[in-house]
Amino acid sequence: MPSFQHLLLKQFLTAAAAPLARRKPSVGAIRLAMETGALFQFMPWKVNLESFKLDNRLEAEWLRPRAAHATRVLLYLHGGGYVLGSLNTHRSLVGSLAQRTGLNVLTINYRKAPDHPFPAALDDARRAYRWLLRHGHQPHDIVVGGDSAGGGLALALLLALRDAGEALPAAGIGLSPWTDLNLPITALRRVAREEGLLLEALQMRTWGPLYAHKTPLTYPLLSPAQADLHGLPPLLIQISTAEVLYHDVVKFTRKAQAAGVSVTLQPFEGLVHWWHLFWRVVPEARQALDQVAAFLTDMWAQPLAAPVRLPLAERRVSLRRRAA
Repeated sequence: MPSFQHLLLKQFLTAAAAPLARRKPSVGAIRLAMETGALFQFMPWKVNLESFKLDNRLEAEWLRPRAAHATRVLLYLHGGGYVLGSLNTHRSLVGSLAQRTGLNVLTINYRKAPDHPFPAALDDARRAYRWLLRHGHQPHDIVVGGDSAGGGLALALLLALRDAGEALPAAGIGLSPWTDLNLPITALRRVAREEGLLLEALQMRTWGPLYAHKTPLTYPLLSPAQADLHGLPPLLIQISTAEVLYHDVVKFTRKAQAAGVSVTLQPFEGLVHWWHLFWRVVPEARQALDQVAAFLTDMWAQPLAAPVRLPLAERRVSLRRRAA
């Protein structure tokens, strides 16, 4: 049963749905509200922040816990439906992940729709991964992760790297990942009524098309659930049974497992989407982040596998499928 703290959070979010539905806030207004809310988030103790411009063009941050591992890193991609979110809105969450995992975490402010539609966000994620490689980090020392749309973007990055024949990172992490951009309104109402009302109020069904622009929502690098999933590194997926995204994530997990991918699915009962963001007040969020740390510890304790690369013939077949 969800905690008392979570029940209070859920009541607050449900109460916010009706006035939001009446006002129909613009993307700009929602962005401003999120940035304002970020002012009340604070970094965990003993985590240092370094801001810089990656390749002199992309806003990025290193979050470095004391006594971090010397070589292992996490590349983290924040959520926000490909239209919202920033380094500010997720700094507290990413700092907590850095502290719990003992990893230096690189996070980027990738470009957002509607000003920068697909493949801008994916190109920025790929730029960040390649930047890590150029700066001496080995693929087996890199993990890629994200929440919500950032989780979907992390999975899309793995697919893009695989199809290009590039060495893949050690693992991928999806915290309530958005694996299929097609969100029918009936599913929103059937799966999670309270969450569905809030997402409808925020007009979330418009965010996927804003990001996709002229590309079909079923394109695999937009909706990883539509992709051929073979050859991916180990994955950790966390999802709540009460989320609108739950059934899509379960389908993605089964499809990946059928393709021979090692997937650890960790379901949580009855929690709202983005519960990880509220780690300071919601105990289930702290539990989830601790489980991420445990997964990475166990993963790196395994014997080192050779970097995953597709043979050239398979790469050509995969690229032809993408073009089709």
